[in-house]
This record gives sequence, structure tokens and C-alpha cells, in this order.
Amino acid sequence: MASQDSIPGTIMLDGPMATKGYPLNKMCYSFNNASARDEFRADEEAYYEKFKLTEEQKQAMRQRDVIGMLEAGGSIYYLAKFAGILGLNVQDVGGLQTGMTTDEFKAFLVKQGEV
Repeated sequence: MASQDSIPGTIMLDGPMATKGYPLNKMCYSFNNASARDEFRADEEAYYEKFKLTEEQKQAMRQRDVIGMLEAGGSIYYLAKFAGILGLNVQDVGGLQTGMTTDEFKAFLVKQGEV
């Protein structure tokens, strides 16, 4: 555990966080189905209730706050399903996670490949 604490700004998805995030991750997994995506778009609040999201998770979803979703136990692998509904790609989400714009994040990735 000590090594996990040494990574500043990292939100670790350990056992307790996975348990906390189960409803959110289960909901995002449902977005694999087009009918679920349609149901979500038709009534987001009802969809949150269907999966029994916590108030913290609902608020993060309402605000489209990816970092808040991670802090509420969301797994980036499941949140990617939600990001797709919003029209975000992996570079967009990477920028949100690092506090960079998408273009800054893309430039950062390119620079890392040069090393």
C-alpha cells in the first residue's frame, strides 16, 4: 500500500474503491447495449435510480465530472463507455485526468514516444 500512496494525484481502484464504485461501473457497463444508451438518454435520473447510484456518483455524472466519477469508485475502463456517449475519446479523458486540454495531452503523448 505504501507505494500506492507515493503517486501524487493517483486515484487507486483497490478493493474498497471497487466496492464503492460497483453501481456506477455496472451502469456504465450496460452502455455496451444500444438500448441501454437510448434509455439513459431518455431519462438520466431514472437510469441512475435503476442502478442505485449514490448521490456522489449521480452528482459526478450530472456534472460530467470524470475525476469525480473516479473518486466515486469508477473504473476508467467502464467510464470509457460513458465517455463514448458524450462523444469523448481516450485523449479527451486523458486530458481531463491530467488537467490538460486534449491537444496538450496529445502533444504530451507524442513527446513521450520520442524518449
